[in-house]
Amino acid sequence: MAAATTTQALKSKEYETIYILRGDVDPDTAEKVQNRVAEVVSREAGKLTKVEAWGRRRLAYPVAKNKKGVYVYVKYVGRGGLVNELERNLKLQDAVLKFQTVLVKEDVDEAAITIDPEEVKLARLELPAEEEEKESRERALGLVDLGPEASHRGREDRDTERDEDFGDEEAPESGAAKGAAGGGESNGEEA
Repeated sequence: MAAATTTQALKSKEYETIYILRGDVDPDTAEKVQNRVAEVVSREAGKLTKVEAWGRRRLAYPVAKNKKGVYVYVKYVGRGGLVNELERNLKLQDAVLKFQTVLVKEDVDEAAITIDPEEVKLARLELPAEEEEKESRERALGLVDLGPEASHRGREDRDTERDEDFGDEEAPESGAAKGAAGGGESNGEEA
């Protein structure tokens, strides 16, 4: 029996990667990471189709004690191990907090892709220095009422509402309080 050999041409796929840099990253370091990403994509025979810097944004949760990060979006076309190599290089960068890659399209014809030079231009990130607002310890622990837009009410509001429910009448006494006042049942002993 003769072995049939088939050669499959590796098909290109379109990917999107978003990586987040530390919020206090300087423009030189950000540019170094951008250049590294472009270098890896071209070295692995891929093509950058779009690069966008989304700027500094608040993170959903602290990552390595960072509350803000600089988001960068990269869209590219490539084959085989391009994604693995790109993610390996992002892991090696100290300025990168997180990254995620998503497959957009399976079969992409690289020859049919038109690339706008303005969309792949690696612009220098010039982020204004941002004052980190100091959050009080009480607010961080949730001990301060956040105002009328907060979904919970303060303790004073609940106490006032409970007193209003009883109106002008005295609050009902418990059985132990009645017994101590002489209005309760006797326990069989004469006083």
